[in-house]
Amino acid sequence: MRVLTSLLLAVPVALGLGVGAASANPPTPAPQMIEDFTMQPETRWRFFTDGVMGGISTGELLMITGDGPPHARMTGHVSTANRGGFIQMRHDLNAPPPAGTQGLRLIVRGNNQRYFAHLRTKGTLLPWQYYQAPFEVTESWQEVQLPFSAFKPSGRMLRAVPDPHALTSVAVVAYGRDHEAEVEVREVGFY
Repeated sequence: MRVLTSLLLAVPVALGLGVGAASANPPTPAPQMIEDFTMQPETRWRFFTDGVMGGISTGELLMITGDGPPHARMTGHVSTANRGGFIQMRHDLNAPPPAGTQGLRLIVRGNNQRYFAHLRTKGTLLPWQYYQAPFEVTESWQEVQLPFSAFKPSGRMLRAVPDPHALTSVAVVAYGRDHEAEVEVREVGFY
């Protein structure tokens, strides 16, 4: 009888039905950090403007190490003249995010305006192809989480939602309207 009782108790545990069994919802993967701007970030980030296509927007990207936590500061004048309208800081990824990743995570602050995150994938072959999601900044550091479903394609030739396994770059962009840009980025990662 004792052996039978032990077997009856062992079966539910072996099937994951006993005390301490895994829940129906798998654990959320830990955030994956891409950049915290501590180790020579200037070697990984590129800055460019719409001048590459004839626009007249201007700006700069500075890596700040002595004013609080290390971060990047992108500033400039965005102009829609000459069919332009952007300044951008971009980081090429060494590898796609891990399986189960839900979106992009940023820690940002700035001049109380709207900015954009751009993702490029193996399918965004042309320079004007990307996926875009907006975010707002305030004067205080804040975390922004942008699910992949929030990213909209720049054209009809792209998938409706970016494929996380095909991601090749991440960018922070001042885009689409005449304005003075000032956005600071302290962390970039996936969640």
